[in-house]
Amino acid sequence: MRKLIYVPIIHMGADLGSIADHVDKRGIAGFGEEFWRRHRETISGFWDSISNYFANLEVKDFKIYQDGLVADGEIGQKIVEEGVKAGSKNYEIIDGLVKRGAILVQTEDFPLVKEERDRIVKITEAKTTTEKIIAYLKYKLAKNRLLRKRDNYIAKRIDETLTGREKGILFMGAYHSIIPKLSKEIQITEIKEVKKIRDYQRKLLSFRKNKEEFDQLAKYLVSAVKLAV
Repeated sequence: MRKLIYVPIIHMGADLGSIADHVDKRGIAGFGEEFWRRHRETISGFWDSISNYFANLEVKDFKIYQDGLVADGEIGQKIVEEGVKAGSKNYEIIDGLVKRGAILVQTEDFPLVKEERDRIVKITEAKTTTEKIIAYLKYKLAKNRLLRKRDNYIAKRIDETLTGREKGILFMGAYHSIIPKLSKEIQITEIKEVKKIRDYQRKLLSFRKNKEEFDQLAKYLVSAVKLAV
């Protein structure tokens, strides 16, 4: 049976490229510098827990599927290396896995990824409030369609490239819905509960209303992974 380890991820600032500064400024303005610092530490701790798990796993010949990865081979490896240089723990983990014998697989369709990113960049680069609102509304109208198309493409790629008794690792944003679209013949292991990852992200916007629950979710994110594969 084919096996797939699913890592529902939260992106670090280093994963966001040109929009990272904008996200940080909005975060500090909305939540305060101290809270935003703790949030960033939580995300960093989350990635440390993922890194520690894979450090002890034999991954030779595992196939690696990554959110946003539009190429494999030499170009895919260059994308990973650029992510490592930018300080992405996600790409640091993938770089380590590849060096230990894992195989990068083109996961996404470039035009779809580019379209979504271009729409987000237009929001951050808008010069006036009116331009920002228009760009945001256009993105909101297209968001679900783009996400659905991306998810369908990713699920198809996994089904086509993970064959026989092969094993793979999927690093994918928690708001994607890949798993329900995969073949029932693929055994899925969630390295972290996707529901809790999504809950943390949702409650981030209203953490003051239920601080205790939010803090518990933050502790879960950074907790050690205890799964056998």
